[in-house]
Amino acid sequence: MAVPSILLEIQDTVEVYAGIMSKVAQIEVEVVDENLFRIAGTGLYASCVNEDMSAEGYVYQHVLRTGNMEIIYEPGKESLCRECPKRNSCREEIEISMPIRLGGKSIGVIGLIGSSREQKERILGNESMYLELLEQIAGFISAKAAEVTGQKRSRALLETLDCVISHVEKGILILGKDERVSVANAAAEKQLAPELAKGKKVSVTPTGDSLNHENEYRLRIGDKEYLVMGHMYDLDREPEQYSKVLIFESTRVVRERYYEITHTVPPEGAFDMIGSSPQIRLLQDEIRKVAGSTSTVLITGESGTGKEVAASAIWKASDRREGRFVAINCGAIPEPLLEAELFGYVKGAFTGADPNGRMGKFELANKGVIFLDEIGDMPLYLQVKLLRVLQERKIIRIGSNQVIPIDVRILAATNKNLKEMIEKKQFREDLYYRLNVIPLKIPPFRERKEDIRDLSFYFADRYAGLLGKKLVSITEEVMDRMCCYPWYGNVRELENTVEFMVNMMEEDGILDRRTLPDHLMGSPETSILRQESTPVGEKISTLKSLEEQEIQKALKLFGDDTEGKKKAAKALGISLATLYRKLE
Repeated sequence: MAVPSILLEIQDTVEVYAGIMSKVAQIEVEVVDENLFRIAGTGLYASCVNEDMSAEGYVYQHVLRTGNMEIIYEPGKESLCRECPKRNSCREEIEISMPIRLGGKSIGVIGLIGSSREQKERILGNESMYLELLEQIAGFISAKAAEVTGQKRSRALLETLDCVISHVEKGILILGKDERVSVANAAAEKQLAPELAKGKKVSVTPTGDSLNHENEYRLRIGDKEYLVMGHMYDLDREPEQYSKVLIFESTRVVRERYYEITHTVPPEGAFDMIGSSPQIRLLQDEIRKVAGSTSTVLITGESGTGKEVAASAIWKASDRREGRFVAINCGAIPEPLLEAELFGYVKGAFTGADPNGRMGKFELANKGVIFLDEIGDMPLYLQVKLLRVLQERKIIRIGSNQVIPIDVRILAATNKNLKEMIEKKQFREDLYYRLNVIPLKIPPFRERKEDIRDLSFYFADRYAGLLGKKLVSITEEVMDRMCCYPWYGNVRELENTVEFMVNMMEEDGILDRRTLPDHLMGSPETSILRQESTPVGEKISTLKSLEEQEIQKALKLFGDDTEGKKKAAKALGISLATLYRKLE
């Protein structure tokens, strides 16, 4: 079945032109399309409109094929009429066939037909005038066909653009001269208000901040306000009803992308507070009680007791568990960079800054929880800014004057005595009371020996899975030695020890005396037992074990506060960052 032609789409216009030409020339006129379907006809052919002429229109077929005008002076007798079934009964005296062209293609034929001797003589008497008139009418019809084709292409292009815009993940708003919405894609409606509809007035104001090659804008729709990141383009061309295009992502979406990149979620496999000791059970009860609150929590305890584990347990038990948990170690980041990490900065904020700008941890933690570990190592000038955040719940990026409201629950932790630091003017008293709304103290490992067995089995199962080994059991001899050891490094030391033992475990899947590190072997007698599995005189300690011993020795000598760690790192010949990494 033939595809409907463009001439059929503009049939009304073609019929008008055919009628005008017939009256002016006093000659019969008919028009056929590229499918040899009669679109228009006058006089004898008026009753034959909308008929298929493919069985008899041999001249028209030739004109469509060649694209050349043809004049048949003797219809029925010329070579082009040879195959026509009506060649012996043709009523035509003369026929001029002119192609109608569009874009180099013949889309139809307009025929000027003389059906009497008088009409033939009239045409022959002024042939050039009739040819010129026929060519003009063909041109008029072609122009109308081009107009409709252009409109169809424009509609098709707009429909394609609408389809693309609808499926683009970024929000797109096209605004009119009066700042009313002309076009809003699905992503824009999803990121902004559901009531965002065509004709809704939207106020767009740049905040002046720029992050990650995108500008920040404040959008006001009715009584609601939104912050978005993207680009706005002015439209100074036709059509005049469009003035601006805004391509954007909500700040919330940008935060999520930054959050994924910076990996500020607790490490994979972070565990809840494990243990059966009375102290841990009490701590678990306290965590459940305070989890639903929005108050600030200060977690204290020795290094390695699991302060971040307690913080993440509060987050998991709270109604903010669907939000983000953002952790930052205030002692592991150089002072000049800590402010930028906490509050973020905009493009060009300071020398050496990322030229794209960066979101801070507070902004990333919006609607969630931020955990400030080693809060005692925060410099005094930053303590003032943190106090202001706690009071006003607003932040300002470095290099910006844009005030950003935040909804963040703050959990802080330290292994230092903050009250002593207050007396020495090393920590602000007003900040201490702001942080210490809900105090939680984690007892050292040596005070809760009952938890050693639970945590030993937990870590053994975990590292066996990570290392692709099968754990069968832990011997009572090994468990007794582990329960007798003082664990100076608390839970962290126990975890590192069990990881070492799983690495040393044989294919039998048993953690026995062969897997114990040297510092757990105890008395000389047990050391001899340990050496039975190795040749005489060839007792070897692992490099990791030696490294752990030297790090512990350095921390005992210089202290485990920030200043002590700096001295320990220098004595060990490594950077402070490397020391922190090895401690983790």
